[in-house]
Amino acid sequence: MKPQPINPTSLPKPSGYSHGTLHGNTLYLGGQTALDKNMRIVEGGIVAQFRQAFSNVLTTLREAGGEPEDLVSITIYLTDIPDYQAHGREIGEVWRELAGPVYPAMAGIGCTALWQPEAMIEILGVAVIPDRGTKAAQVDY
Repeated sequence: MKPQPINPTSLPKPSGYSHGTLHGNTLYLGGQTALDKNMRIVEGGIVAQFRQAFSNVLTTLREAGGEPEDLVSITIYLTDIPDYQAHGREIGEVWRELAGPVYPAMAGIGCTALWQPEAMIEILGVAVIPDRGTKAAQVDY
C-alpha cells in the first residue's frame, strides 16, 4: 500500500508538499497556517488565525474521510505563547465549535517564526480513520 496525498481543492494548491498523506488508515496532516483560499494569512489576531488554521486541518481530515474524533495528535506551533494563553478561552470555544468536545494528545511549541512572516500559528496533526461501516457495530463495555 502506497501513501496517498490528500489535497482538497478548497485549500491553496500545494507546491512541494501535500496537505495530508494517508497511509492505510493513518492520516498525517501537514502543517496548516491561517492561509485563506486567496493565499493570504487572515487578519484579526491569534483567535482568527487559530480558526483558519484549524479549519484547514479539518478540511484535509474530512477530505480523507475522517472526522474530528479521529484526531489522535495535534501539534501547535506559536510565535507568541503568551498571546495564545491570553486568548485560551476564546480559542477553546472555537475548538468546540469546529470539533466538538474532542481533545487528542496535544503539544504547544514556541518558535521564532513560521513560513509566512505574518503567520502566528501553525497546526499539524495525526488522525486514525476507522472504517465507518464497522464503527456502528463497536460496543463499549
